[in-house]
Formats: sequence, structure tokens, C-alpha cells
Amino acid sequence: MNVWLSEIWRAWRASVRRPGFLMLATGVLALGIGASVAVATLIGNTLWRPLPVPQPEQLVVFGQLHDNGHPGGISPHEYQYLEQLDGVTSLGLERPGSTVNVAGAGTPAQVPVIYIDRNMLPTLGLSPVLGRNFDAQEDRPSGPPAVILGHGFWQRSYAGDTHVIGRSLRVEGVPRTIVGVLPAGFNTVLGAGDVVLPTALPQASRDYNHNGTVAIARLARGADLAAVSAQVDARERAMYRDMAMGGNWQKPRFGAEGLAATVQQDARPMLLLFLASALLLLLIALVNLTNLMLLRALSRNHDAAVRSALGASLPRLMLPALGEGLLVGGVGALLGMVFALAGLALLQGFIPAEWLWGGQLRIGMAAWVSAFGVGLLGALLAAILALWRSRSATTVDELREGGRSGVGLRSGRLGHTLVVAQVALAAVLLCAAGVFMHGLYDASQLRLGFADDHVLTFELAPVKADYPDVVAINVLTQRLVQRLQAIPGVTDAAVTTNLPASNDLYGQLQTNPQTPDGKEFVAQYHGIGPGFLKLFSIPLREGRDFRLADAAGNERVVIVSQDLADTYYGGHAVGKMIDVPREGDGVWPLRIVGVVGATYQRGPLQPLQPVLYIPLAQMPDPSMTIIRDMEPLRFALRGNGNPMDWQAGVREALAQVAPQQPIANMRDMRGIVRQTTQNARLSLWLIGLFAALALLLAAAGLYAVMAVAVAAREREFGVRMALGAAPRRLLGLVLRGGLIQIVAGLAIGVAVALGASHAVAVLLMTLLGRSNAFDPVVVLGVCAVLAAAGLLACLLPALRAGRVHPMRALRGE
Repeated sequence: MNVWLSEIWRAWRASVRRPGFLMLATGVLALGIGASVAVATLIGNTLWRPLPVPQPEQLVVFGQLHDNGHPGGISPHEYQYLEQLDGVTSLGLERPGSTVNVAGAGTPAQVPVIYIDRNMLPTLGLSPVLGRNFDAQEDRPSGPPAVILGHGFWQRSYAGDTHVIGRSLRVEGVPRTIVGVLPAGFNTVLGAGDVVLPTALPQASRDYNHNGTVAIARLARGADLAAVSAQVDARERAMYRDMAMGGNWQKPRFGAEGLAATVQQDARPMLLLFLASALLLLLIALVNLTNLMLLRALSRNHDAAVRSALGASLPRLMLPALGEGLLVGGVGALLGMVFALAGLALLQGFIPAEWLWGGQLRIGMAAWVSAFGVGLLGALLAAILALWRSRSATTVDELREGGRSGVGLRSGRLGHTLVVAQVALAAVLLCAAGVFMHGLYDASQLRLGFADDHVLTFELAPVKADYPDVVAINVLTQRLVQRLQAIPGVTDAAVTTNLPASNDLYGQLQTNPQTPDGKEFVAQYHGIGPGFLKLFSIPLREGRDFRLADAAGNERVVIVSQDLADTYYGGHAVGKMIDVPREGDGVWPLRIVGVVGATYQRGPLQPLQPVLYIPLAQMPDPSMTIIRDMEPLRFALRGNGNPMDWQAGVREALAQVAPQQPIANMRDMRGIVRQTTQNARLSLWLIGLFAALALLLAAAGLYAVMAVAVAAREREFGVRMALGAAPRRLLGLVLRGGLIQIVAGLAIGVAVALGASHAVAVLLMTLLGRSNAFDPVVVLGVCAVLAAAGLLACLLPALRAGRVHPMRALRGE
């Protein structure tokens, strides 16, 4: 045993004395391990992290199924038909609100709100950290006004005061008694909510609007999800059949899905894309390491042959390579973990907060064990494979050649095969990255249909007690807009229910209008004040803009987007009618008075959607009630200079018009537009990083093989030059050999990339809103980049071959 340890120690000492190989091999392995551990940690903190509730696997979501098979919202009326399902122990309802105005906890503020019924907390298995849940009376219409505080709001506004229960908090001007404080994990499950209010549904609700309402159920132990899902669908279909809704309903399908999968569905495609890229990079690194270990073993051929001739056993011959493999694997794993820690520290600031459920990116013990396991096992297997392929070196021929026999035929083929594999894997990763990058570039060049420069926006939710109807809201908005226009540097100001672009949950409101000939479609629904179209430079294509006469009591009018006019009115919509569903029952017939340019409402990565612009002054009270429950009003200012310089003027204007009215989210419009592509840009940045590392590893592997091959053929090149071969001919000989490997790798890699185009198309549609996975420009670009990188890697060894001195090479004969 001491002899074996001595052999390993000598191998380590020799590697440290001449660290070139050690640095290259450990660096290659560290890049692959670091990227894989960082991505696995990210996924472990998102997709694999259990929800912070008891038995989270028993929680499911009920709702109407989307085209992708995932359940969406459910209306309060539908929810009340789901009581006493077999296999369900409890069922709760949650409706994410937008914001509410609160006072009595310091400065009046506009804070996020969530609505739940009294069954939600028991369903989740959570209890308030202080106080209690809503009781039956508080969860009824006109019941005692109560509020539960979110944990973060309690900490910020009340400094964690344990005597807060029983105090009063004014919510939308109404005093509400604080009855409880939620645990911190609540926001992880249902989203951010500083205050929680009861849904207060009537016993027989006639509310058919989904509005993001979610039903969450806890299944009994051993209950079958598919059977429960079938019950939900049957119960809802029976409800609609008994109501005799007729042809106005599209007979939706209903079902159930695990709550964890629903919470994570937005992040899942991108994270799996990261994981595939990281694993591909790790595979390239391991192939590169195997190639390096093979070349290292070939460099020991003469030494191994001499020791074999002197009687060394096979284990003694293998120990130096295996010892070096242990060193490479251990150091590479440790360096890879350093890379992973640094990468996660950088990623923490870019990863969306909702992905991490409010937590931090931390590397667990399992990641450390896996990293060292992969490093040591990968390096040892690479060393064993290298020894096996170079075993013919310990022959009489090696002794006779004095260590000048070079790379054997079989070992040379293996090295070339590994290089081809590296190039192929790099081509696959680069093709996928190139398609995504090209899509993002195209999106960045797309005109959104509106101007977002020099625009400041902010949100205002009129206090319901002070502004109970559309008339009061219009008076407030008109006075505030007039005052905003007087701010120095501001040229235009306007109010709207929706900004021209947003990726918020309710950032864009939808409706299902009908044309006079019965065509029904989905369209965006924007209430706007005077000057909105001018402020955002949305061009008027036909007809007119809204006038002051377009107010309540006069003919209801609407302006539509150009794509809507072209698709449903043959390009001539002015003067024609369109029916918009009215809250409760029936429709509002609206006359089209103008057509404006189309806009990309959800940013440049999503397709156009028809838009209806309705005068804010003509919004009916039922519609305004629903809108204000979901979203605040947005105000926009345009002018000269930096928009953020107007913040003080906005607050002063508000103080003059409505001193007790809070505002929130004062932002530059360009920042909002950038936010619509935030996730895609993060994805593309990481994939581009993986692709760059793959290119680096492939080029390094090709350089190593060509450098050793040229060194091994030094005698051959010397003989050729002694016989009259020109240096450029030898240079071409080496470059041609490298080019053959590059072309073979590119052919295989492009073929694999094309074969995987369906999976890439699905991710493209999810992230970029387009499905063209085959891009000839990208394929040609990848081939050109890899070919150029490969030829550069071959150039230095080729130049070295052309400078071999004949006499030095022949002196050894």
C-alpha cells in the first residue's frame, strides 16, 4: 500500500512541477461542473423545492383547462358547484387582486391585495402566526369588515408588533378590524399580498367572471388525481347543461393539476432549457478531458515501456495515470464549485423573484457530493479509457523507437473521434443558441407601434369610499391630468386603464366582442382619457380621435386597431358597429369612429392582438367596478428631458388635487417595455454563455490533439522537408487533417440539431412567441464560427510543423 501511495504522490508532484496539463485539464472539467451545479441549484430552488405547506403533494388546482392542458381560472359560480367531491377533504377560493389604498399604518399607501375565502387557510394547512382566520360572518356579503395582514406588511408597517390584533386599518376608506397575521410562506403559494380580504361570496353567486380566481383543493391520502379531475369536469358540464346556456358557451373543459406544477409552469420551459444546455456543456467537457487524458497517456508511452521491460506489474504501470486522474478530478471539482458559487452570486440579482419563492440560491451538500463524484469518476474513467487505448505502447517497437513512435493508429483514431464528438456537441448547442438569439434580435428591431421614449408612468387606484363611481373618477382624473400638464418640461399627460405594453397578470384586459355578422373574437379592452393616442404617438389611420362630447349619456363610441379593422371589417371599419359584452347580461353596441395603428401589447416577443379603445368617461359603472378591483389606473406624462426628473412635480400635483390619495410604481416607460422581454433575455444570455464555453472547449480540444499529433510526427515532417517538401505543403497537410475533423463534427451536429428542431420549436413558441426552429442563417453562421475557431486552433500546430528543422528530426535516426 505504501508503494502505491508513493507512486500516486510522485505523479502528483510531477504534475505540479509542470502544471500546464493540470491547469488545462482541471479548467476544462471545472467549466462543465460549475455550469451544471449552478443550473442544478437553480432548478433545485424552483422546480424541485417543495411548497412551504404541510403535505404539498396533496394540493391541487381546479379550473377551466387551457389549450396546453393546464387549468386556469374558475368563476365563483363554478366554484360553488364543486362542494363534496369524492377524494377531496377541503376546498378554498383565492382571487388575486391588484392594489388597495390603506391608511392607519403610517403614511397612506397603495399595497397589493389578495382575496380568499375562510376555507383557503385550512386547505393549505396554514394558520395565522397571530390572531385567527376569517369567520363565517366576515366571509359573507355585508359581513363585519375584517382584514388579515401579510407577514411582510406586518413587519414593515407595524415593526412586528404582537399587539396589532384588534386594531383598525382603513382599506379603501373603510375601517377594518385586523383579525390575523399570515405566516411568511403564504406569499410563496398564492403570490404577494400585503393585505388579505375575504371574498365574501353570496350563497348562490351569479358571478361568471374568472378574473384569475383559483380554486385550490386538498386531496385525501391515496386519492387519484385523474379521478378527481374527471369529477370536476363532469360536475361543471352538468352545471352548464342544466343552465341551458345554449350556443353562447363554448362548452369548456375542466380539470385538476398539482399546485406545485401550476406555480412553476411559467419558469419550467426556461429552466429545462438551461439544464439541457448545462448538461451538454458538461458532456463536452468530459469528452475534452478524455481526449486530454489520452494524449497524456501517449506522452508516457516510452516510460511505461521501459518500466514494463524492467518487470513492473500492470497496476504499477496504471498508478501514475490514475493518481493524476484523482488530482485532476478533485481539483477540477473544487474549482468548479468556486465557479458555481460565483455564477450563482451573479445570477441572484437577475433571476425573477417569483422563481425563487422568496428564497435565496444556496448550494446544498448533495451538490457538493455530486460535483466531486462527477469530477473524480469522470477523470478516472477518462484515465482508464486513455490507458486502455494506449496499452499497445508498452511494446518492443516503443523501446526500439526510443519514445519516438508517436501516436498509434488506434489511439489517433480515438483522439480524432473525440474531437469530432466535441465539434458536433458544440454545433448542437450553438445552433439552439443561435436560433434564440436571432429571434431576440428580430424582436428588438420590431416597431411596437407606439413611442416609449421620454414617458413617465405611475399607478393610482382611486379610494373607493371617496370615488365610488365613474363620474367621481373622471372628475379626479381630469383635474389631475390638467395639473400634471403644468409640470415644467411636461408637454402631454393622459390617463388609461392599461399602458400600451405590459406583462403583468392583469396588465392587459380582455373581452370577447362580436361583429354585426356574428364573428366573435378576443380583443384587448382599454379605457383611455383625452390625449392618450397623441401622447404615445399611436397613429390615426382612419376616422377621428375621441372628443369631449364622447362622454356619458351620448352615443357610445370606440376606436379599433388596424389589425382588427383589416381582419373583421375588410379594412373599412369606421361608422360600423361592434358589440362588447356587458357585465351581467347583454352587450353594449358601440360605433367605430376611428382606426389606429396596431401595437404589440405584450411586448415584441408576442403576436399582435386586436385592441378596442373606449373613452374612460363612457365606461359603465359595472365594468369600472371590475376593472378597479383588478388594476389601478395608469397615468402617463411625456415631455423633454429625463422623465424621472418629474417625480417631485407629480407628487406635488397629487397633493394639490387629492392629498390623501396614494400612488405607486413611478417608472420610465422604456423600463416597462424592457421588462416584457426580461425572462427571454436572461435565457438567451445564459444559453449564449454556454455556447461560448462550448466553442472554447471544442477549440481547446482540437488544439490539444493537433499539437500532440504534430509533435509525434516531427520525424515524418523532417524527412518530408529533407526530401524537398515546402513548408506551406506541410502546413496545408496539418490544416487539412484538422478541417476533415471539423467538417465531420459539423455535419453530425447540424443533423442532430435539425432532428431536435421540434423540441426547439416548442421552446421558441413559449419564450419568443414564434415556432421557426430551422434558421439557415444561424446554421451557416454556426458552421462558419466553428470552422474558423477550429482552423485557428490548428494554425499554431500547423505553423510548428512547417518550421521543423530536417537535421534535428533526422539526428535521432
